[in-house]
Amino acid sequence: MRLDGVGRRYGVRGPWVLREVRLDVPAGALLRIEGTNGSGKSTLLRLLAGIDRPTTGRITGRPRSAYVPERFPAALPFTAAGYLTHLGRVHGLRGPEAARRATEWLARFGAAGHARTPLAELSKGTSQKVAVAQALLAAPGLLVLDEAWTGLDQGAREVLDRAVAERVADGGTVVFVDHDPQRLAGAADARYRVADGRLLPHEESGPTAAAAAAPGPRVVIEAEAAPGTPLPGAPGHPADGAPRLPGGPEVVPRPDGTTRLTVPAAHSDALLRALLTARPPWHIRSVTGEGSEAGIGAGTGAGTGAGAGPEGGSGEGAPASGAASSTAPASTTAPVAPSAPASASAAGPVSAPAPDEAPLP
Repeated sequence: MRLDGVGRRYGVRGPWVLREVRLDVPAGALLRIEGTNGSGKSTLLRLLAGIDRPTTGRITGRPRSAYVPERFPAALPFTAAGYLTHLGRVHGLRGPEAARRATEWLARFGAAGHARTPLAELSKGTSQKVAVAQALLAAPGLLVLDEAWTGLDQGAREVLDRAVAERVADGGTVVFVDHDPQRLAGAADARYRVADGRLLPHEESGPTAAAAAAPGPRVVIEAEAAPGTPLPGAPGHPADGAPRLPGGPEVVPRPDGTTRLTVPAAHSDALLRALLTARPPWHIRSVTGEGSEAGIGAGTGAGTGAGAGPEGGSGEGAPASGAASSTAPASTTAPVAPSAPASASAAGPVSAPAPDEAPLP
C-alpha cells in the first residue's frame, strides 16, 4: 500500500489537516503513529482504512481493511453477537462462520456473557471490546487501530496486544495510535509523527530502538533447526519472503547449535507460530519466563502452533494447537449501522469501500 502526495482538508476553503503525505505501508509490518491532539492522526488513520478519501494525491494497493475508531457508535439496533455476526457477513463470511467467530472473539475478550445484550446497554469497556472484535474477526490484511486500547481492562488489553502480534505474524499490517508511549514498545517496525500537517519519520524508528524499554514480562524461547537454516524473516535472508520476526526478539546463537530468542510475553505466541510454521519448521526445545529455569513446554516440527486467533483458543497461555487463518473477499470495513451513509467522521465511522484516490485540485 502506498500514499503519494496525499492531502486532506474539510471544505473547499478549509485549512489543510494533512498535506503531501508520502508513506509506504508494507505487508507484515507494525506501524505506530504519534502526534499531539488535533494534529491529524485520526484523519490519517481514516485515510489508511479507506473510511475517508484524500482531497489530493493517491492511495494505491490498499488490502482488505478493518478499522477501530476512536469513538464507537454503540447506539445501534443490535445485540453484541448480532452486531458482530452482521459485520462478519459484511466482511464476506457466511452466516454460520460469522456467528462462530463472533462467539469466539467475545469469549476471548471475556465478554461472552454479554452476547445477547443490546449494544446500547453495554458498559463503555464492553462496548469497546465489541468494537475491537468486529475488526479482528475476519483477519484483515490491514488493521487500523485508533486508541483501541482505551476503555479496555488490563486482561483485554493483553488480548489485543496478542491479536496485533498474530496479525503481523500472519503477514497482515497493523497501524495504530495509542496514548501510552509504552504500548507495544519494542515491537513496531517504524514510528511516525504527525506535526504541522506533515507525516515525519520518528528519529528512533524500528524494533531495536525501544526493545530495551519494553515493559512487562519477557519470554525466552530456545529453538533449533537444521544446520544452515536461517530464522524466518531474519535480516540478511530477504529471499525467503517472510515478514520480520514478531516482537523484534533479541536473538542469540548458542554454542550447542540452538538459538535463544527473548521477546515480550505478549508476542511470544506469535513468535512461536512463526518458528513452527517456517519451512523447514524449527524445533522448540524450551519456553521459559526470563529469569526462570523451568521450561514451560517443548515441541517438534509443525505439529503444534502458537495459540493465536479465535480458532486457537484464548491466546493467553502456552502454545495451543494449530495456526488457523481465514479469508474473505476484499473490502474495507468499519463499524456501521446497516443504513449508514457512505461517509465517516470520528464520531460515526461507516462501512463502505472508499475510492483509493482523488484528483488533484
